[in-house]
Amino acid sequence: MTETQVRTSPYGTWTSPIGADAAAAGQKKVEYAAFLGEEVWWTEWRPGESGRVALVRRAPDGSVGDVLGPGWNVRTRVIEYGGRPWLPLGADPAAGFVFTHWDDQRVYRAVPGGPQEPVRPEPISPEPALPGGAHYADFSRVGDEVWCLREVALTPDRSEVRRDLVALPLDGAAAADPAAVRVLAASHHLMTGPKVSPDGRFACWLGWDHPRMPWDGTELMCAPVRPDGTLGPARVLAGGPGVAVSQAEWAPDRPGVLYALSDTTGWWNLHELGLDGSVRPLCEREEEFGEALWRIGAQWFLPVGGGRMFVTHGVGARRLALLEADGSLRDLDGRAELTEWAALATDGHRVVASAAGPRNRGELLLIGPDGGAPEVLRAADTSAAETSNVDHLPPGYHAVFRGPEGEEVHAYVYPPHNPGFTAPDGELPPYVVQAHGGPTTRSQLVADLSTAFFTSRGIGVVDVQYGGSTGFGRAYRERLREGWGVVDVPDCATAIRGLVAQGKADPARIGIRGGSAGGWTAAASLAAEPELYRVAGIYFPLLDPEEWRAQGTHDFESRYLESLIGPWPQAAERYAQVSPLRRADRVRAPFVLLQGLEDAVCPPVQTERFLERMRENGVPHAYLTFKDEQHGFRMAQTVVACLHAELSAYGQVFGFEAPGIPRTDLSAARQA
Repeated sequence: MTETQVRTSPYGTWTSPIGADAAAAGQKKVEYAAFLGEEVWWTEWRPGESGRVALVRRAPDGSVGDVLGPGWNVRTRVIEYGGRPWLPLGADPAAGFVFTHWDDQRVYRAVPGGPQEPVRPEPISPEPALPGGAHYADFSRVGDEVWCLREVALTPDRSEVRRDLVALPLDGAAAADPAAVRVLAASHHLMTGPKVSPDGRFACWLGWDHPRMPWDGTELMCAPVRPDGTLGPARVLAGGPGVAVSQAEWAPDRPGVLYALSDTTGWWNLHELGLDGSVRPLCEREEEFGEALWRIGAQWFLPVGGGRMFVTHGVGARRLALLEADGSLRDLDGRAELTEWAALATDGHRVVASAAGPRNRGELLLIGPDGGAPEVLRAADTSAAETSNVDHLPPGYHAVFRGPEGEEVHAYVYPPHNPGFTAPDGELPPYVVQAHGGPTTRSQLVADLSTAFFTSRGIGVVDVQYGGSTGFGRAYRERLREGWGVVDVPDCATAIRGLVAQGKADPARIGIRGGSAGGWTAAASLAAEPELYRVAGIYFPLLDPEEWRAQGTHDFESRYLESLIGPWPQAAERYAQVSPLRRADRVRAPFVLLQGLEDAVCPPVQTERFLERMRENGVPHAYLTFKDEQHGFRMAQTVVACLHAELSAYGQVFGFEAPGIPRTDLSAARQA
């Protein structure tokens, strides 16, 4: 587009090819990859198929296709956030695979047939005693069994849960006979699946107990495997209170040697462990080589033999590298514009990984140990509409702001950007603060069409990595300990005030948005900063910590608030002080609240109570509910409805009319 074709129009009124439907479709995600001979397989989340997770294979000839039919959903509900849901049973695709099917949460075994022959999975786990009562994840093959984590609900409301490491016979005997499932161990209330050493003599896993979360402290357990396939007494090899081990892998060619990600240095660094208790740091750096263990079986490094391993590392962003036996680190990607690498898989020589950047949509790449130009296995969407979107992606960048006490606040800034438009001289853009979920997690500095949906229309977004976020070391993460609502809220305000001070944002047109824990921060910010924020988009939030602590959520997070706010009842006053529900009378700004009615993490009852207070106070708002959605929206039509509602609200408050966006009534009325 030439300079003469650029139109002058107020922020918020720019037209954009990035519609809400493109933003919804753009949330496809590649996870859990593996080599099967010369083939590479992976799971792929598809919002356009009602959030189904497909198992995909890429043949040596480059063809890509689904392994299973559209009726199969490869996804586990373990700890509600899921985990590694499938496993190839050998290097040859003909050996078959096992997977957890979302609809009934049973484990199935399948063997691929010919090109036109449908795959016919058969169950190898029993029917659960209660509906949805048994979940499985993080599989390892051991002889004619698969070993994994099993999570069983003991009550219909899942208020009581038991977890065991179990062995499922591959012949399907347990499908009809629950007694055929062998229980291997139950060292802790929460665990990862067992990993067996290459010589078959030992098994290791991670475990932790309430009230700890896995980033607070975990134990790396190790037990001998007896000749009859049972496990001997387990002992702790590493970790403990105050030390979080987030991943452990056996050395493929050194019996009795483990590699572990541990934050004993204040950062998730790699260590070599011996069964005699010896520990050797491999690459001590003030960088993160891992993440918080939100999903069972997550992997951030993979050993390949000879003391070498493929790793991801960085501060905030992530690079892909080969860690040599001498401790040297060699980045493999070479392209600075790629800021996030994940979904690692290796055949012992090459590595497969997903990669993305601020203006690069996610791709699945194959790279050799010497780096060089990668082979693209799964390109980003390349339809005509997607191609036209690329130059509308914002040039995001990492910024560091300083709080009142000089503390660092990290953020990713996405300025308004549209090659076809410019704003009138002197007009400052509206900005929306984005608070990520978790809260013990982070956002990624990558192309995201939900963000570009706003920036390409003239609304800036600042994605704040508030204190408590991962990616910046344990000390930064620990800033949030017993400080939820006290640290995250002012950190968000620090970032946006920093942009205002730099002359980059209109102080009279500031909003905030967030989901889950980010929804908490958005709601709490409306109460804490009524003069700063003029509007909000609040997704499936936690709003009442007192009720949530007592009965409002699932087992994995049932004691999370003890580290975020404080132990109960000693910190009862603090719970009341930071509660968005208790402070609802301070909210003055309009908002849209978006809630899944099947949400087990942040149940709708909390939003209903919050909205009662809003109606009493006459605060304009819209409440959109989605009957088939859980925690974190997965369906394309839901994402479209939510983005339209948000943008409509921003336009009504900021004083513009977004072209082509249906109006959402902010009249304190519930909308279906």
